[in-house]
Amino acid sequence: MTRDSATTKFPKRRLRLLFRLLMVSALLSVLAAGALLGYLYQKPLPPLGDDVRSRLLDSRGNVMTTFTTDGRSREPVELKQISPLLIKATLAVEDRKFYNHIGFDLKGMGRAVLANLEAGRRTQGASTLTQQLARNLYLTHEKTWTRKGKEALYTLQLEMKYTKDEILNMYLNEIYYGHGAYGIEAAARMYFGKAAADLNLAESAMLAGVPKGPTYYSPYNHLDSALKRQGIILAAMVDVGDITQAQAEEAAKEKLKLRPQGQKDITVAAPYFRDYVRGLVIDTLNITSDELDRGGLNVYTTLDPDMQQAAEAAVDQGMDHSSELETALVSVDPRTGYVKAMVGGTNYRSSPFNHALAKTRQPGSSFKPIMYLTALASKEMTGLSVFNSQPTLFHYDNNRKTYQPRNFGDKYLGEINMQQAIAASDNIYAVNTIMKIGADKVAAMAAAMGINSPLQNVPSLALGTSPVSPLEMASAFGVIAGGGVKQPVTAVLKITDASGHLLYEAPQPQGQSVVEPAAAYVLTRLMEGVFESGGTGNRVASMIKRPVAGKTGTTDTDGWMVGFTPELSTAVWVGYDKGRDIATADGRRAAPIFAQFTEKALENVPPKIFPIPEGVVSVYVNPQSGKLATADCPEKKLETFISGTEPTEYCDQHSTGGTGSPAGDNSPDAADPAKEDHSLWNNIKRWWMN
Repeated sequence: MTRDSATTKFPKRRLRLLFRLLMVSALLSVLAAGALLGYLYQKPLPPLGDDVRSRLLDSRGNVMTTFTTDGRSREPVELKQISPLLIKATLAVEDRKFYNHIGFDLKGMGRAVLANLEAGRRTQGASTLTQQLARNLYLTHEKTWTRKGKEALYTLQLEMKYTKDEILNMYLNEIYYGHGAYGIEAAARMYFGKAAADLNLAESAMLAGVPKGPTYYSPYNHLDSALKRQGIILAAMVDVGDITQAQAEEAAKEKLKLRPQGQKDITVAAPYFRDYVRGLVIDTLNITSDELDRGGLNVYTTLDPDMQQAAEAAVDQGMDHSSELETALVSVDPRTGYVKAMVGGTNYRSSPFNHALAKTRQPGSSFKPIMYLTALASKEMTGLSVFNSQPTLFHYDNNRKTYQPRNFGDKYLGEINMQQAIAASDNIYAVNTIMKIGADKVAAMAAAMGINSPLQNVPSLALGTSPVSPLEMASAFGVIAGGGVKQPVTAVLKITDASGHLLYEAPQPQGQSVVEPAAAYVLTRLMEGVFESGGTGNRVASMIKRPVAGKTGTTDTDGWMVGFTPELSTAVWVGYDKGRDIATADGRRAAPIFAQFTEKALENVPPKIFPIPEGVVSVYVNPQSGKLATADCPEKKLETFISGTEPTEYCDQHSTGGTGSPAGDNSPDAADPAKEDHSLWNNIKRWWMN
């Protein structure tokens, strides 16, 4: 073999060897790619957002909403429930080749790389809808190679496991449109007050442009920028043949009817209650925020959906949405302590702060029943106890301090009893009462009834000068409605994990006796007078077609109505966040909201009288003397007492015979006409006649 032939042979061998290596490498690459694709096809994707977000369920076991840290508003819809114009607008501007690529737009990626290299920085992106969906569902938006690699793998999996229509549907339900709205349905309702299916061309082009920059392209924030973006999208739709130039020009000229920002928009059911439950679960039940957000838990609650709807409707109708006036309504079942309805403000979007939990508001005169319960339970006073309603300077703290309250409008009633004082909300009578029984005892009673806020043991406590929350007031009045028994406030009944395993279950209601039932009932009868002629709640009495007891409260900055039926104890508050003074008309909004809610919430519940416990006696008395009425008394009134505290002397102011005895048979076995039979039937008759 010559040197030349040997030299020629070696390069051929090298070429054949190189070719074989290339073939083997290519084959291995194909096998590796096939193995990767097979692995990705078999490997399940992480659960979708709605599968991992924990759910809040109402008292009937129906899902009301999901838990999220961002307060997002979502209303998933099917692709057929979305306007075709919105779909075309989105594809024209975001991913024209969506139905033709495998998840990646290779040409677009190439153009973006060249543009970025030319500019020396990242000026263009080429993410397809599938890539954006993968990022939104499973990843963060950090710009790292690790994240990009994961995004590519998730994109391939989405393309393998779902049809194009399914991917597009998921994208349109997941993408962020600004102002807390996730998904096209929530966005359409927020911006235009209509369903996604009803969007026209101009509206569709406007909304399709928002996701690129939800803040910058929001028509609420930057209308000029949003309109320019709308024009770009209309031009893109013309370019791909979805619409004509004439249609684009007509849509661009259309004046959009945006829904006023901040207008009440209930896209999240019971948002204040949801946040309240979230706090309870994290703070007291040893469940982390991450578990609640992405643990797939089911949180079963006490919320009644019909009562919640009644609460939201009452607040919506009773408040002036053009002002900054805020409100809160919370309602508790006194028999169980279950929270049935909660509204924490006029608009969750504009103010997610839950005023129902705010321990910063003075309850004013609505606090007085707690003091009067203390007085009745001590048996130092009865409903007939008299004080003189007149300007008075009170001395306290061993006469080192003075306090001089005033009645509203400087109206003083002279000698009045407790029932009259409650109905008229007399401040002088109230302070006389607390001076008699002791502010420390009143504070202790309030704490036992469920008020955890710190209270000052001073005479002004009688007038509700120590701040409390509406939830505390509803709980405290629930003790009165519940016959003196306090039930712990409960919002969460049980929690299960994604597999249905029980993680937590609330104990069965077992109340704690705070006062004897007779004292609670006597106070209830006195508080019913608030809704009778002369009472501060009389103007809304016609709105409520059932026995109800309550108390209004007004300060310079707060308006209250707290009351109850046998089934519900409800507190309503109105005021300003900044603590500025409220007008008289605004302070009076609380009572109508209370009345409308109570009647609507219980519309399917037959009216019930307050159950009469043992240890109660009702007698007819003469209103002038406060003694037992006789046949000679021209006027007599039925009053209720804790047994043993009722008057025992008969009125002698009107007796013609001088004996002051009751009319009729005076023998020991004769029935006393001053005593009243309080059987169930007779009490029903009394309520009906009143």
